[in-house]
Amino acid sequence: MQAAACTKPPETRSTSFLTSMNGSRSQEGSTEPNTTSTEPLSALYVLLPAVYSVLCAVGLTGNTAVIYVILRAPKMRTVTNVFVLNLAVADGLSILVLPANIAEHLLQRWPFGEPLCKLVLAIDHYNIFSSVYFLAVMSVDRYLVVLATVRSRRVPRRTQRGAKVASLCVWLGVTIMVLPFFSFARVYSNELQVPTCGLSFPQPERAWFQASRIYTLVLGFALPVCTICVLYMDLLRRLRAMQLHSGAKALGKAKRKVTVLVLTVLAVCLLCWTPFHLASVVALTTDMPQTSLVIGISYTITSLSYANSCLNPFLYAFLDDSFQKNFRTMFLCQGP
Repeated sequence: MQAAACTKPPETRSTSFLTSMNGSRSQEGSTEPNTTSTEPLSALYVLLPAVYSVLCAVGLTGNTAVIYVILRAPKMRTVTNVFVLNLAVADGLSILVLPANIAEHLLQRWPFGEPLCKLVLAIDHYNIFSSVYFLAVMSVDRYLVVLATVRSRRVPRRTQRGAKVASLCVWLGVTIMVLPFFSFARVYSNELQVPTCGLSFPQPERAWFQASRIYTLVLGFALPVCTICVLYMDLLRRLRAMQLHSGAKALGKAKRKVTVLVLTVLAVCLLCWTPFHLASVVALTTDMPQTSLVIGISYTITSLSYANSCLNPFLYAFLDDSFQKNFRTMFLCQGP
């Protein structure tokens, strides 16, 4: 996205601070004078492509390894890993937009045309929504498993087929959520007549911009996160009410490890995405100056959200013994 009309082209992921000053991307490309423009930041010009390149290499390698291990190892075909597989696919797709980001940043314009602009923006927003919704589904699954286990009951209809159907529903739901961004994505010329890929809203642009922020904040963060919090708070309440100090024993070692994995992935997701969505609140309520500090913070927040797609594979490797064993078998211990 665009920090100032005369500094650099926009990011594909709508970083919150940078668009907050001028409204929508189409407003930034208008003829309205920009009173807070800054000179290009030479350090950022070099540093950002380097950071994105590392994220791209690490993210693609890690998520590809996760997908490969789950698909090839029979013992990895569990209900939880169906959701992990879909999350890895979503993360891998998100990482694929980084080369376009790098080229756009270095060239200071969008060189790929409108079809790819729409595709990149759609994939970018897919990750914003899909990551948290797959974690929400995984949390619902863990909630049902833990609750049923401590009550010595069987979880009904918990099958791989059911997990696949739930995952398909998530993809369909996210597709519907992303359609507005796909329809508004286009290449337009900013005030310097530089081709720019972004969300071009109709009049009144400011109102559309604010509506898009609220839409992403509510559907892409507040709703799924509140659902997850309610689930775990209810589970803790039930455990305390039942005084199940032996609940950890009843749960079993394997189930505890899976629960810890889901909670850890969720915590890292919130750590990486909360600044992004908090900054959206700032974008809705504050008109901040386009200083070098604000620009640097914005790109840091964006990089942190992309970093979440790189961290998940390492969490699986450290917290899932089955994944470690199958990874070593398939990649490190293959003999003649």
